[in-house]
Amino acid sequence: MKELIIDKYSQNQRLDKFLQKYLSGAGKSFIYKMLRKKNITLNNSKADGSEKLVMGDSVKIFFSDETLEKFTEGSLEDYYKSIYRNLDVIYENEDFIFVNKPSGLLSQKAEPNDISLNELIISHLLHNNSITYSDLKSFKPGVCNRLDRNTSGIVGAGKTLKGLQDLSKHFKDRSIGKYYVCIVKGVLKNRERVEGYLLKDNNLNKVDIKPDLTRKEIESGNYLNIITEYIPVCSNNNVTLLKVHLITGRSHQIRAHLASLGHPLLGDYKYGNKAFNESFKKIYGVKDQLLHSYELDIPESNIHIYADIPEIFKDILKGEHLWEPGIQEVLEDLH
Repeated sequence: MKELIIDKYSQNQRLDKFLQKYLSGAGKSFIYKMLRKKNITLNNSKADGSEKLVMGDSVKIFFSDETLEKFTEGSLEDYYKSIYRNLDVIYENEDFIFVNKPSGLLSQKAEPNDISLNELIISHLLHNNSITYSDLKSFKPGVCNRLDRNTSGIVGAGKTLKGLQDLSKHFKDRSIGKYYVCIVKGVLKNRERVEGYLLKDNNLNKVDIKPDLTRKEIESGNYLNIITEYIPVCSNNNVTLLKVHLITGRSHQIRAHLASLGHPLLGDYKYGNKAFNESFKKIYGVKDQLLHSYELDIPESNIHIYADIPEIFKDILKGEHLWEPGIQEVLEDLH
């Protein structure tokens, strides 16, 4: 017997559609027959397939291991082969893999049919024989840090259970040095370490930043303390290239914190300046926030890596007469 607990990525779809994906090696008529005979149940009860799944639902499949493998493994292999693409792998060892994620790609699924970096990493590991399809029955590699869809740069994943647990622990206890590069509106000259408080609106997927809190806001317990350190690299009258040390890692922290200081990220339409963004979109084709996870330092694992700066950054810096030979070496040296 195989029990599947519906998670947030599988909810809000009909049971029969879910089963057709999971048992994609089986025909529809076979699936409906198994539902009628109660060889497949929903929350321990008979189902006809039209039920809409919610998070936490239990789907039990009373097949032999051989039958279940027959209807799932072949389709799984077809799926991962179909999505395979070359990844920009920065560093890989027995337990970890670090990839330079391009802007526009999800770190993890938001909808059941999404193809995210997580699936692409699994496809990569299958392709180079780091894992087998049999391995996926007991453990799936997974990303440990999520970047916004339109933020590029370093994403780390655990290839093994030990790797996933160790890397997740590093991110959670802040024993990792995380550095980003971004281009912001206006002129910043001095290195600063700034603090504030962040409140997230999950309905709008947006955060609000305040430098200080009232007693009522403190007592609400809804605000999270944030710490951001930024280091100006070069600037003109329009923009500044910053290296940012992300000391606390909250949702949209860099974007919202810098915007609250009057220096929103170029290309950020959620927190930024529309007229400013449109002018650079017209000249350089900027469509997304110019934020890149550039450097990761994990002293305990002796890992210190960099992700190449995207070409759109270089194009803008060259166009604004800010790009000079050796600028990447300067970025590496700034801490």
